[in-house]
Amino acid sequence: MLDLRPNCECRNKDLPPDSEEAFICTFECTFCADCATNVLQGTCPNCGGNFQQRPIRPTAALLRHPASTQRIFKPEGCGQGS
Repeated sequence: MLDLRPNCECRNKDLPPDSEEAFICTFECTFCADCATNVLQGTCPNCGGNFQQRPIRPTAALLRHPASTQRIFKPEGCGQGS
């Protein structure tokens, strides 16, 4: 099951579980759409993989399987302009 991490690793921007702006790589590194597309050019700085839009977990499922509250913030790995 996906962690649904709460923020963009580059900008620390909030990405709630229902955000259509959240993008993840195969290791669930999480970035906002702007960082994933424009700053990182579609390549995860942590693993080198590509990004996909993170799926939205239905509200009823969040009650049993809540999103992660662990914030990961690594602005040094996000290149220029972050």
